[in-house]
Amino acid sequence: MSEAVVVALITGGVSLIGTVITVLATSHKTGEEMRIHQAVTDTKIEELTREVRRHNNFAERMPVVEEQIKVINHRLEDLENDGK
Repeated sequence: MSEAVVVALITGGVSLIGTVITVLATSHKTGEEMRIHQAVTDTKIEELTREVRRHNNFAERMPVVEEQIKVINHRLEDLENDGK
């Protein structure tokens, strides 16, 4: 084998090893970032779920409050009319 072929094979091998190491390191870093982003997303979803539950509870109670206000208004009207 000529020296040029040996040098080319060595250079190619070193380049391949460097590329593999870079890809593995980048993959590891990307995986860590994905885990962090997933944890943040999970936390946000939990917070939104809590807010929706709180809102739903409020939405269920509002018709009851509205009905109570109607009753109070009728009672006030009756009291005002009785006083005249």
